[in-house]
Amino acid sequence: MSFGLCNAPATFERLIETELLGLSSEACLVYLDDIIIVGRTFEEHLNNFREVFQRLKKNKLYLSPKKCRFFQKEVACLGHVISAEGVKTDPEKNKAVVDWPRSDTVNDLRSFFGLCTYYRHFVKSFTTIVRPLHKLTEAKSNFSWTDECEKSFNSLKQALTSPILTCSRIGKDFILDTDTSNEGIGAVLSQNIGNEERVIAYFSKSLGKPERNYCVTRKELLAIVKSIEHFHHYLYGQKFLLRTDHASLRWLLNFKKPEGQIAR
Repeated sequence: MSFGLCNAPATFERLIETELLGLSSEACLVYLDDIIIVGRTFEEHLNNFREVFQRLKKNKLYLSPKKCRFFQKEVACLGHVISAEGVKTDPEKNKAVVDWPRSDTVNDLRSFFGLCTYYRHFVKSFTTIVRPLHKLTEAKSNFSWTDECEKSFNSLKQALTSPILTCSRIGKDFILDTDTSNEGIGAVLSQNIGNEERVIAYFSKSLGKPERNYCVTRKELLAIVKSIEHFHHYLYGQKFLLRTDHASLRWLLNFKKPEGQIAR
């Protein structure tokens, strides 16, 4: 394929996905010209190698041996490191976060946000932590760095340095914990693996001005709805346990004719 064509990446991705149809997600993961072949055991890993290589050979698609890595215990992909333990942030990206100097301008702070936001699913209550910093980027802000901003800046760095999220397990029920505050909503998606609950991902979202005026019950409902929407690709068609600390929501189970916003 020629280089420089604007639609070349999408076309190549489509080609590889088509040729490896049926193997994606179970035997391998594809992103453009990268193919990550997985396996729960050594034997399964070898079988998946054979399946992928046979498909590529059949369609006359060739690999460069110099660019191949075999039998790796962990691989780096799109700023993440994936291993049997789970998924963690790339150490090089972590170093960039830790070494980032205190921002003196809005543009510098937005650049820092851009790096951190990519990993927000690793951080519990991300929007709550960054709230003081986010206010500095608002149009009417005079960019006054306070002790609260310094605390938020350091807390965000700390939260991103050593998190490990587990990969979801097929056949195990999900657990979704939701919570809300005056400033935002959040959720934790997890599964019981072994004898403990392992976190798969975090979700958080700031509340807009109209949403901050909701009563507590409506805020808790909003947290549930937005969390389920966010984790739709995990939860769709799956049985899961929903946990909330707002006991008043139980009355909805017996509410026969909900109206207005609650009905929606």
